[in-house]
Amino acid sequence: MAFAHEWIQAGFPAKRVLKIASVGRSTYYYRVSNPPVKRESTGGRPIPGFSMNTKGKRVKDNVIKQYLMELIDGETAVYGYRKLTRALRKIYNLIINKKKVYRLCKELDILMPQREKKPKYPRKLARNRSVNGPNQLWQLDIKYGYVLSSRRYFFLASAIDVYDRTIVGHYRGTVCEAKHITKMLQKAIMKRNIHIPESEDQIADNSTKLIIRTDNGPQFCSHHFQDFCKGQIVIEHERIPPKSPNMNAYIESFHSVLERECYQRNEFINFEHAYKKVDDYIQFYNEERYHGSLMDYSPKEYFEKYMDNQVKPITLTM
Repeated sequence: MAFAHEWIQAGFPAKRVLKIASVGRSTYYYRVSNPPVKRESTGGRPIPGFSMNTKGKRVKDNVIKQYLMELIDGETAVYGYRKLTRALRKIYNLIINKKKVYRLCKELDILMPQREKKPKYPRKLARNRSVNGPNQLWQLDIKYGYVLSSRRYFFLASAIDVYDRTIVGHYRGTVCEAKHITKMLQKAIMKRNIHIPESEDQIADNSTKLIIRTDNGPQFCSHHFQDFCKGQIVIEHERIPPKSPNMNAYIESFHSVLERECYQRNEFINFEHAYKKVDDYIQFYNEERYHGSLMDYSPKEYFEKYMDNQVKPITLTM
């Protein structure tokens, strides 16, 4: 529209220019005679400069600032803006919210520095590792499934061994909390016959530990999950950085295959039907489905051949 107007102003025939620009004549002449009005941004609602008290009287911000200075003066000072808000309401009968009190405290420069929250367990970021055998690195993640009849979702938490691609354990249910995942991991550790030493002295180095890699979901950041990992001497938990699913590529790939070969091919009638289909598929995935990266063996076959020294060991870097 703008360039058509420029050409017409330069002397080109209006009919031909509007035809080329695919603009109707009525539209063009309406815009010319009624140009849009540019409105200046007001920047939001202006600050009123006062607050009301319980008697319906206005109290100016300057007076409220004096109240604040009086409240923080003395040995029994109340510094936090939330507590100052409560004090203004209780002592001075003001109708005021904590956002305004925060703004006034900031203008007065009387805000206390924020305390640094020290986590109980410092976050350990995932790093590039070399894996040359089973039970060295497991990746763990959660996927949703949909049940048609109840129009509700269920959770599927799966753990995969990145070396032999076996789904070492999985949990499915209508709720998924850290306690459900840790119970699943405990069963997986027993099923894979992972030796749990009695003390740290029995571990030669950190490379003999089982690394469990997860994202930053609430289940994996919870105290329960961290306590479980710390309580198991053989386990080391690490979390991938945000927006880096490639560091959890193996479990993400499995969930993609599960979506394509199980979820999309079945309409789950109820939760029992969904759980049965998921269990059957994971059993098929572990015992029968061929993997090109495993020399066209199934994960179970590859694991057994590895344990019998029938396949050449490889090293994976991730």
